[in-house]
Amino acid sequence: MKKILIVTGGSGGHVIPSLSIYDILKDNFEVQIATDLRGSKYINNNDYNYSLIDVPNLFSNFLLLPFNLIKFCISILKSYKYLKLNNYNTLISTGGYMSLPLCLASNLLNIKTYIFEPNSVIGRANKLTLSFAKKVICYDKNLKGISKKFLSKVYPINPLLRKEIYKYQRNEKTILDKQKKILIIGGSQGAKFFDEFISKTIIKLSKTQNILVLQQVIDQKSKELIKDLYQKNSIEHELFDFDDKLLIKAVNYDLAITRSGASAISELAYLNIPFVAIPFPYAKDNHQYYNAEFYEKNKCCWLIMQNDIDENNFIDLINKIFDNKNEYFSKKKNLIELTKENNWEKNKFKMIELINEN
Repeated sequence: MKKILIVTGGSGGHVIPSLSIYDILKDNFEVQIATDLRGSKYINNNDYNYSLIDVPNLFSNFLLLPFNLIKFCISILKSYKYLKLNNYNTLISTGGYMSLPLCLASNLLNIKTYIFEPNSVIGRANKLTLSFAKKVICYDKNLKGISKKFLSKVYPINPLLRKEIYKYQRNEKTILDKQKKILIIGGSQGAKFFDEFISKTIIKLSKTQNILVLQQVIDQKSKELIKDLYQKNSIEHELFDFDDKLLIKAVNYDLAITRSGASAISELAYLNIPFVAIPFPYAKDNHQYYNAEFYEKNKCCWLIMQNDIDENNFIDLINKIFDNKNEYFSKKKNLIELTKENNWEKNKFKMIELINEN
């Protein structure tokens, strides 16, 4: 039986797809996850077999660059020893700087290496690995940021959602109730803007709309502040920081206001929840913009840049969405059309077929 190591870490955007890959492959192969301390908070110890690795961020502090470079080289040596000792014959990397030592070591050992890129722009770590990777598994067949000589390595699949997502009832509401249910997902990056600006806007919006809010917040301090604001303004709400069962609660919500990480908007799309995408403006290579642009071009979402937002035009946009029901339900119809081919068994077949290639 083939032994597969899935390398992941950092943000939920890297880790959550790795869990789907694990679940898809675990019945046919011996699978293990390697992650860092940041990534481990997204992994349930009881469900996934994983080990912790420590990789320095080379560019976190330029004054420490020489020291971090030495640590990074040591990480490559440790990775080499780890891979050889455990006799892995396949490695799948979901990107991030922490994946690089294991990817470089896998190349030295001639281990078959695949990279997984859920964004519409290839990440920097994945770009470095692409030269020796067998394939780049991705959602966008027109993946940006790769040279023509590597186009043959592109292996498009439907978005790999968490297995339980496929069991949920999709949002099939054909009317908008008097009370509008709004889901707010700030993500792990740039969530402060959502905590501050979006919350203030929701308060103003509540003067003209009867709304119920389910909102992700950055930390406990923000949770208390926003809770107080919403209570004072009689806004029905529920706040959370990280909740892997979020979309069970949110499936009957009318609208999401969200960053545009690949995993978040793929799940919203599959569950047929129309969304307003506000890409994180400082994302590397502007990949969140291109993620959202894909859905906007398919007339499935509303896209607005953070730098273009003020309270008035944002409130106008939300009111327009709820008032223009033809456009709203047209987007729901387009989401169904876009995601109709996405199912667990098809994704599983494609991934296993890839791994079993000679």
